[in-house]
Amino acid sequence: MNVKPLADRIVVRPLEAQEKTSGGIYIPDNAKEKPQKGEVVAAGPGKTAESGAKIEMTLKKGDKILYGKYSGTEVSIDGEDFLIMKESDVLAIV
Repeated sequence: MNVKPLADRIVVRPLEAQEKTSGGIYIPDNAKEKPQKGEVVAAGPGKTAESGAKIEMTLKKGDKILYGKYSGTEVSIDGEDFLIMKESDVLAIV
């Protein structure tokens, strides 16, 4: 993958949604919820403040994260689905 996000944006590979409930019932594709966990594949260099100071990124490649259900923009790169979102859209590092 040859994508370099700009400023405080990250590229996230969503982790697969759960296939089976805790009770053992399999969930069909059309009933699955959007995943809210993912892995950071690429991170931008960081944001520049109005004063000109550079604000470093907290996230780095390989971090497992939690994000909002409808966060980011869905893109397809080399046949694989990714999300591009701002660092502020991330809720937590797992």
